[in-house]
Amino acid sequence: MSDDPRDAPTPPGSDEAAVPEGLVSAVVNLVHTGPVLLGAYTVAELTAVDAVVDFLEVRPSDDVLAEAVRSLAARQMLVAGSTAEQVQVRGDLGIAVAFQQRARSVLDARTTGTDPGEPWRILLLPQPEEICLLIRIDALGVHQIGLYKMDDALEMLTDWLPRGSAADPDRALDTDAVLAASERSALVTVTHYTARGSAEIAGVSTDLVLARHDGKLHVLSRDPDDKERLVPSRVEGRDGVRDRLVGLLE
Repeated sequence: MSDDPRDAPTPPGSDEAAVPEGLVSAVVNLVHTGPVLLGAYTVAELTAVDAVVDFLEVRPSDDVLAEAVRSLAARQMLVAGSTAEQVQVRGDLGIAVAFQQRARSVLDARTTGTDPGEPWRILLLPQPEEICLLIRIDALGVHQIGLYKMDDALEMLTDWLPRGSAADPDRALDTDAVLAASERSALVTVTHYTARGSAEIAGVSTDLVLARHDGKLHVLSRDPDDKERLVPSRVEGRDGVRDRLVGLLE
């Protein structure tokens, strides 16, 4: 086994990465001094090391995956282990894999109406130590990954979501028309899950929709009596949106 503390070897007969002793505590301490940026990766590269695959919509083809493996190997980020069944995911990508596998919930936010250069999707994977793995996904499918303090990640997410003065939730509203005409809208889904090896087994999920229309921010949630129907919610200002995000993660 490599002496590099960032190596994440996969033991024989296991789908879950073995994390070097002391890695998590060392990285957590580092995150509390500032963000730890872990680089940018393609969908194929992440799939090749079994990272965030359960949150992807389309699995890359075998040919594309093979090319991703070759690319990672050429950069010494994926190397052979001590046995034929074992590989090591090295460097910052190894850290990303380790922290993704220990998360037990994910906040998945998707936004329309973004500007060039903005991500269209952001994932937050909270950790027990009040930090989180944050993944920004752009229009090319490039995943920018970093570890942040939870409060900082929530602030960035709140600033990225649609904003505006609060709409009146008591006013009669055609939600479909508002969403269709909105300048910017977002679907936020929080899913809690358990893990079996490297596979995430989804449990309860909760949705929240935000839409800015004519300068007003409409916040919509699922009707408890009819999950297919969206109903307006009262949220006051930016802090109100942030508080709703925190509530979804609890």
